Amino acid sequence: MTYPARSGEPSTEVVVNAGRLWAGGAATAVVAALIAIAGILLARGVLDVNVLAPEGEGTWGDADTTLYALYCALAALIATGLMHLLLVSTPRPRSFFGWIMGLATVVAAILPFVTDASTESQIVTALINLAVGLAITTLLNGVARSAVQLRRTAA
Repeated sequence: MTYPARSGEPSTEVVVNAGRLWAGGAATAVVAALIAIAGILLARGVLDVNVLAPEGEGTWGDADTTLYALYCALAALIATGLMHLLLVSTPRPRSFFGWIMGLATVVAAILPFVTDASTESQIVTALINLAVGLAITTLLNGVARSAVQLRRTAA
């Protein structure tokens, strides 16, 4: 994206290092999945709250635990794609990304409360979703900062 300059000044072009952005996005996906796993293990193993698995499935739970972690990783990759799109197409992309991700995180934190799960499970799931959303948002904002270069072009 090129930003026009005032008369006689060079324009500024935004160059996105896609490799750096997506490598950071992949690392963010790993962090998101690990936050989900740590949250579930804490809830089930320490707090004795049944999250994402029926009672009696043990601390790890069932296949839903793995699937939830994979969904969190997928959310990070989708967010990376959103960030890439915003970086190459919009002014103030990190501000828009922050708002979009902030609102998506609020939705993810509210979502457990529309299920028939126990109140404890709803609260713990909401907190895990909140932690994952905040991690994705903050990590990708930092990655985007390091993946963008501004180049001056001739007027």
